[in-house]
Amino acid sequence: MNALRELTWLELKLFLREPLTVVFVLVLPLVILYVLNGVFGDQADPSVWEGHSAVDFYTSAYVALVLATIGVLSLPVHLAGYREHGVLRRFRASALRPWTLVGAHLLVAVLTGTVGSVLLTAVSVLAYDASLPQDPLGVLVAFLLVSVSFATLGALLGLVLPTARAAQGLGVLLFFVFLMLGGAGPPREVLPSAMLRLSDLTPLTYAARLLRAPWLGASWEVTATAVMAGMAVVSVALTSWRLRAN
Repeated sequence: MNALRELTWLELKLFLREPLTVVFVLVLPLVILYVLNGVFGDQADPSVWEGHSAVDFYTSAYVALVLATIGVLSLPVHLAGYREHGVLRRFRASALRPWTLVGAHLLVAVLTGTVGSVLLTAVSVLAYDASLPQDPLGVLVAFLLVSVSFATLGALLGLVLPTARAAQGLGVLLFFVFLMLGGAGPPREVLPSAMLRLSDLTPLTYAARLLRAPWLGASWEVTATAVMAGMAVVSVALTSWRLRAN
């Protein structure tokens, strides 16, 4: 536990030294939320956003986007860089197991995701009068599941992608795909049918639904829960296999 705690603290400091990642995780969602709120306003429209106001709809979606960005951009870049420079091999030669390093990255992902989500929610509520979660416990459960799901996906990507540069390129690409098709950009109601089908294959779509349901007092999203839980289980299994294979 001491090793995990020390590694987590070290990885957290390394995360804060990456300006691009900090901007994508903490700053860019706030900027886009500001732009979308300026464009769409705060009036509910029954034809889009599932009948909610834009600010209520997008607040939970951007919390999901923060967690997804950490999972597909921040974590994979660090782990791929460690593999590229032989850090994982040196871990095997020491008393520390590679899973300790991966566990530290997962904890950092959850911690930074929590900070980014709280910041986003606070700005949305204070500046735009967004609704607070109607079911706080349900939001907490959904938040933890989404956070762990994307963090484990990030660990898998970091162990599969060959270099940090490749991980960064894929992460930026996935960020914009999630933004446009995962419910954090244009409303689904205005997307053409082909893009709707792609949206249904995007993990962020289900992450946003899972968070939005308890946030706005709707019924629990069983399908979204299954997708997020399935992604976490598959990612953990493949990550374990990859660690043994490396």
